[in-house]
Amino acid sequence: MRSIYVALIRHAPTAWNTDGRVLGQADPPLSPEGAALATRWRLPPDLQALAVKGQLGWAVSPLRRAIETAQILGAAAPVVEPRLAEQDWGEWTGRLRSAVAGETVRPGWEAAPPGGESPAAVLARVRGWLDGLAPGDGPDTWAAVTHRGVIRIVIAAALRWDLDAPAPVRLLPERLHRVRRRGDGLLQLVGLNEPLEP
Repeated sequence: MRSIYVALIRHAPTAWNTDGRVLGQADPPLSPEGAALATRWRLPPDLQALAVKGQLGWAVSPLRRAIETAQILGAAAPVVEPRLAEQDWGEWTGRLRSAVAGETVRPGWEAAPPGGESPAAVLARVRGWLDGLAPGDGPDTWAAVTHRGVIRIVIAAALRWDLDAPAPVRLLPERLHRVRRRGDGLLQLVGLNEPLEP
């Protein structure tokens, strides 16, 4: 089975991001500042070249902030993929991050906020999407506009990080991260924190 390469892009900011609120699967739009920021973003040259040749697939979370970001980036006929939606933060959705900091559950793959979703469940749905791409005849390389929680979980799986120890890498804002879903199904980190601005 073939390898699939995915460039993971976090959506541009919303007002909730600026306020420090937990978004989860809430659906606010980009803020005016976030939309303006995304207009300055550019894909790396190799991905731009694939896009020009019609060889870059586009997938996007169904949440409005991701769809708007993909549109600004010039995504050509993106696949709206529900499995790329942000982690469901349950009862914490909409609350200030500072307010829930003291309520954090024990970290790990099975940990979940009250009424929310575990990292293991998020990884299972994203892996289902990747596994479904591998046997097909579509593009080998995809750009996926998604969410910080999803990106963190996929990279954790690629690095075999247990989510309990301190994070082995830092995800910077306004960056692109690349993973490979190998033919044997294993996830591999290919690139981290590539700038989106020219």
